[in-house]
Amino acid sequence: MLLAVLLPPLAVYRRSGKFGAAFWVGTLLTLAFYLPGVVFAAWYERLRR
Repeated sequence: MLLAVLLPPLAVYRRSGKFGAAFWVGTLLTLAFYLPGVVFAAWYERLRR
């Protein structure tokens, strides 16, 4: 969860293991506005558990 706050796209990549659509969505959200990227990464981590 700490990685989702510090580097959201990296947290998504770590969970999925590939540069798929979720990684790119997280990257775009983080670049546009940081907070939506964090929320998406945290949600993705919870979803993939």
